[in-house]
Amino acid sequence: MTNHKRVFVGLAGATALMAALTACGGNQGTAAGDDGGLSGTVTVDGSSTVGPLSTAAAEFFQEENPGVQVTVGISGTGGGMEKFCNGELDVTGASRPMAEDEAANCEANSVAYQEFHVANDALTVVVSKENDWAECLTVEQLTAIWEPDSQVTNWNQVDDSFPDEPLEPFGAGTDSGTFDYFTEAINGEEGATRTDYTPSEDDNVTVQGVSGSPGGMGYLGFSYYEENAETLNAVAIDNGDGCISPSVEAVQDGSYAPLGRPLFIYPTATALERPEALAFVEFFVAEHAQIAEDALFIPLNPEQEEELNADLEALKESSAS
Repeated sequence: MTNHKRVFVGLAGATALMAALTACGGNQGTAAGDDGGLSGTVTVDGSSTVGPLSTAAAEFFQEENPGVQVTVGISGTGGGMEKFCNGELDVTGASRPMAEDEAANCEANSVAYQEFHVANDALTVVVSKENDWAECLTVEQLTAIWEPDSQVTNWNQVDDSFPDEPLEPFGAGTDSGTFDYFTEAINGEEGATRTDYTPSEDDNVTVQGVSGSPGGMGYLGFSYYEENAETLNAVAIDNGDGCISPSVEAVQDGSYAPLGRPLFIYPTATALERPEALAFVEFFVAEHAQIAEDALFIPLNPEQEEELNADLEALKESSAS
């Protein structure tokens, strides 16, 4: 899996972030509620894949900080990045790293940010429970199904041993980081895809579509598959080294290729000026393993966890300086 480092927006953005962290002084400052604890609102949006992670983090954090309201929305990675770089959010979740044009938009709007890799995901190809033939597909077969102008409309075109069953594709919408990641991993170019499929930024739409169609297939985050394993089958992927099913171990050791991926959160410097927002981000990062487990995601491997902890310590040291 690709290792992504946190990034800052330009020199001015980096300076703003450091100033924000210094001003709030870590968790020592408080926005006092009636009980003397933290209070206020933290606004989170972004990836539908990262949504369950953000929701779990919000619930755990609010148990310890009942004076803080954390709102979690789902508008897709692209939709969240647009709001984020327009200064409308405190934190956005992303199922891919921030794109160059998004970073440019943040810089143009003087929005400084920090990237945290908080969990892993197995982007999972799913079929209906009625599909007992597509237990494993090669990357080449997936490309034939999903490439631009694909003419594959029946399962027997994928493999002549498969039945004469219409193939009904469902997948992520264009504002989704899942869409960006899948199209690049399978078709070699971000955004390159057949257009005659049912798209949605909401993975639950894909779940309902695939589970309701004998020939349905789609792709979505691992947690959505696990939550719906009674109505969906996960397809193993053969990237040249045999069929590998999505699992914690296969993602952490890199063998679930090319569909193992990192998941991110991005807080803004402006948000980190407020103690309640800084506390939420520090909590999310510090409790990442428990949050990932609760939300049915794949925790970081030891090397990734070491890097995340180093990033958190750097954040704390900056805020205390």
